[in-house]
Amino acid sequence: MSALDESTPPAAAAASAGKDVGPGTGWGEGAPSAPSRPGPRSWSWWSPLRLALLWLATAAFVYPLVWLVSAALKPKSQVFDNRLIPSDVQWHNFVEVWRAGPVLQWLVNSVVVGLMAATTVTLSSALVAFGFAYFRFRGRGLVFGLVLSTMMLPGAVTMIPVYLIWNHLGMVDTQVPLWAQNLFGSAFYIFLLRQFFLGIPRELFEAARVDGCSYFGMFRRIALPLARPALIIVFVFELQASWSDLMKPLIYLQTESYFTMPRGLKLIVDSFALSGEYHWEIAMAATLLATLPMIMMFAFAQRHILDGIATSAKQG
Repeated sequence: MSALDESTPPAAAAASAGKDVGPGTGWGEGAPSAPSRPGPRSWSWWSPLRLALLWLATAAFVYPLVWLVSAALKPKSQVFDNRLIPSDVQWHNFVEVWRAGPVLQWLVNSVVVGLMAATTVTLSSALVAFGFAYFRFRGRGLVFGLVLSTMMLPGAVTMIPVYLIWNHLGMVDTQVPLWAQNLFGSAFYIFLLRQFFLGIPRELFEAARVDGCSYFGMFRRIALPLARPALIIVFVFELQASWSDLMKPLIYLQTESYFTMPRGLKLIVDSFALSGEYHWEIAMAATLLATLPMIMMFAFAQRHILDGIATSAKQG
């Protein structure tokens, strides 16, 4: 037997001879066996229960929207009969909405105010959050804690002082107070974006500094592109909050042509109260028109919203 034959394992020699390789023919305990495939999942009582709970939660969230659509298509006498399928569909309810007020102008105002509010709060909050995440300075934790503590202040506490400031600036009965306050950022959004920025490797910013990039350049060219999922979350959340806000338009707006959609809906309902006859079918149709843009926005941005929430959770 040659030296090569002496170094050849018994399993290899047996395989070359065409023999079956048993578990004890190797150098150790034997050749490892192939991993077995997992068998089918055993039935569990939790699976159908979880599915039933999901369907129940889905029905609880979808039912108000279905009821709103149904009420918007009913005659006045059947609005509150809780029947989801109208017996007599009244399409002219939507025609009466446009006659009740300048609905198109209110929708345009809501879009303009919503985009301005979402854009300003996203950029300002991202800039402040980047400063808290990148710069190291004494008292940074204390200052950040003070910023977060502003979330504990109820809106009623600052409502009158803020109104007096805008009144002194001559901005009452304009749309500026509806979005300009977002130029100073939001404590919640600052916290959310700061947690995301902390997950970005600091070496990227240090390399940019070596190449001569300024701090604002790092924010614009590195931080913002990498934080795109979190920025989309902030933008969408603020756009929805501004779209459905009634308090600010109710305080600052007096001219009907400046009204946003929530303020316009209140004007329609108040006009019914003054006339002594409530047309809830028209109010439901106007509410449906005000709701559809947000539903469409979430439908188109759903993937970005879910990706942003998942990414922000991992970074946090």
